[in-house]
Amino acid sequence: MPRNVLSTKEEAQSMTRAVNPFKNSRVSVMNKIMPVLLFFCAIVSVLTTLGIVITLATETYQFFKTIPISDFLFGTKWSPLIPPTSYGILPLLSGTLLITVIACLVAVPIGLASAIYLSEYAPKKVRKIVKPILEVLAGVPTIVYGYFALSIVTPIIQSIFNSAGIFNALSAGIVVGIMIIPMVCSLSEDAMSAVPRSLRDGAYALGATRFEVALKIVVPAAFSGIVASAVLAFSRAIGETMIVTLAAGSTPNLTANPLESIQTMTAYIVQVSLGDTPHGSIEYGSIFAVGMTLFVITFLLNILAQYIARRFREEY
Repeated sequence: MPRNVLSTKEEAQSMTRAVNPFKNSRVSVMNKIMPVLLFFCAIVSVLTTLGIVITLATETYQFFKTIPISDFLFGTKWSPLIPPTSYGILPLLSGTLLITVIACLVAVPIGLASAIYLSEYAPKKVRKIVKPILEVLAGVPTIVYGYFALSIVTPIIQSIFNSAGIFNALSAGIVVGIMIIPMVCSLSEDAMSAVPRSLRDGAYALGATRFEVALKIVVPAAFSGIVASAVLAFSRAIGETMIVTLAAGSTPNLTANPLESIQTMTAYIVQVSLGDTPHGSIEYGSIFAVGMTLFVITFLLNILAQYIARRFREEY
């Protein structure tokens, strides 16, 4: 660069500093403060997660000092509050998985079908109206879903199945599935919308119908996003609390019958956390042992979702 241009540029910068020295000093201060502030915000979330894990691990360790871990993981009876006490988590685990499987059987087909419609069939005006309405379901409080299951879905199930009780896994599972439909639909639709238009146009040029394009081109291309949305919905259903507490009951049964009353891990935590259990007792420690089990399951599911998304990701 010529010397006269450099001198002109330096003179302009010096004139700017001379005209507004306070602005330059303020910018310099902000440049120093903002990285520290942003780092603090980032580290807060990390420290919070570490605090939760340390608390769970500490209390769980104290619990397993009294109760053998083999009895906890492989025991078939859960009765920590009524003598003779038993701490086998399999009934809680089976109840949680039963609710989750029912919820996924409801949410995944309906959510995927809704995503295909919004991505491939719906006009832009319809998409702008329907998708926000679907996502409103995610903002409904879960306790409202619980009363909906207890007052509307359960009577319908009882009218179909005479053996169904007031509290049953089928009612809770259906409503949990309704709750997670927006998650499956929204994430799947985003994955399908990211598929390049050129793939669709190429299929149409070969004579494929719109339905064939959706199932044979778009869905396989967006497979990683669809599977990740299903896994995340699965983990969301496992951690649901209020719906299963109100509609599924509080009977820890080791059963696969969805018409019976069951108890999930989250429902047990709610039951024991009401304040009647003495601090430091074995019953109190069982809350953290169940919570740690739930944390490990959801953590592994999130890792699985990330692995699937990376493994089957299509880049265009």
